[in-house]
Amino acid sequence: MSNHTVLSRDDRSHEHLRAKCEDCFGLCCVALPFTASADFALDKKGGTPCPNLQSDFRCGIHRNLRKKGFKGCAVYECFGAGQKVSQVTYQGKDWRETCDNETSNEMFTVFPIVQQLQEMLWYLTEALSLKEAATIHIQLRQAIDQTEKLTLLSPNQLKQLNVSTHRAEINNLLVKTSELVRAGSKSKRKIRRGADLIGANLRKADLRGANLRGAYLIAADLREADLRTVDFIGADLRDANLSGADLTGSIFLTQAQVNAAMGDAKTKLPRLLSQPSHWSA
Repeated sequence: MSNHTVLSRDDRSHEHLRAKCEDCFGLCCVALPFTASADFALDKKGGTPCPNLQSDFRCGIHRNLRKKGFKGCAVYECFGAGQKVSQVTYQGKDWRETCDNETSNEMFTVFPIVQQLQEMLWYLTEALSLKEAATIHIQLRQAIDQTEKLTLLSPNQLKQLNVSTHRAEINNLLVKTSELVRAGSKSKRKIRRGADLIGANLRKADLRGANLRGAYLIAADLREADLRTVDFIGADLRDANLSGADLTGSIFLTQAQVNAAMGDAKTKLPRLLSQPSHWSA
């Protein structure tokens, strides 16, 4: 980002929820397991360094992840959990500096827990920025404060944390936010939550105000679709074609979801998200 870029208040509030790999010790490249598939070129066990991880904690094929068969890595987003665990939870001590496997394994256990909390913070911060959700802004601020405090717990406390229970509480606020935002846009299509829309032909469809929470939109044709004020939380957009689609004003859409989809220069994204490098011009 240019030093001359002027960030709005909402942009600034999201900055600490973006991955800063230079402040992380390659935790996602070590802690997380993956299986050889269309997303990964090989099998890797959790807690084992990826063979592409270099001694400086940088990825040796970062610019060619998709070409090398690591699309899953190009899509992944930690929401700033990497730098928080590296620099805050463990105060700048990396997993290679530990004197025993127990401590390094603890880091790898803590990382995905903090990642989930950071993702909740992303959604809550977005909700707080929405004027339609003004009636619950106090509750949203309280939830942000509470969740932020949880991210700062000790490793042992984090391991004992019931993330599912906390997520359920946060989800209630996010559902309410969604209802408030979508109230002014009545979707012309009745789509149930978690709908199977794999490969669906939704080209030029008017989906304004639709609830696509948890929907399976893998390889769906959404070219030139009107997706304003759509709730995308948890939607699977892998290989969905968003070319020319309008997603301005959509809510709870993440960079990871956008990275997993296809699009072009005519695709209109929410302000906080950017066009992936693999999209066509």
